[in-house]
Amino acid sequence: MDSSTDVTLAPWSEGDFWLLERTNAPEMTDHLGGPESEEQLVDRHRRYLTLDERGRMFRITQGGASVGTIGYWEREWRGRAVWETGWGVLPEFQGRGIAVAAARLAVERARAAGRHPAVHAFPSVDHPASNTICRKAGFELLGEVDFEYPKGSWLKSNDWRVEL
Repeated sequence: MDSSTDVTLAPWSEGDFWLLERTNAPEMTDHLGGPESEEQLVDRHRRYLTLDERGRMFRITQGGASVGTIGYWEREWRGRAVWETGWGVLPEFQGRGIAVAAARLAVERARAAGRHPAVHAFPSVDHPASNTICRKAGFELLGEVDFEYPKGSWLKSNDWRVEL
């Protein structure tokens, strides 16, 4: 069943730390180098709360339930400033089109912010679900790249882009 029609994005708030903990599970981070430590999560939560014009983080909601996270933030990529995006939908809500709907909404928010010419996503080449989300959300595949995440670790990723 496609339940993507009532997907919304709520601004990240102090009370959303529990969702960050849920999306830090091994099954949610296996394509990202694995779970982060509690200290790393606290730092991430603090960054999410203080992004200001450098980006935004959101809690994905569907039918009033909190079902995942998505956001966009500034990065330098190939000599220009762009937005990068990333998401995580809790396992019990996956496969319903929620991430595709959330990605489209995040692109619209990035477009409205007006600071950068494009949004990029960099899913691992061996993560078919995230690559499918990019395609269905209207991103253009630019090709494979070596991408550093987390810092000090290099992943073979796909570079997907939406021009704003």
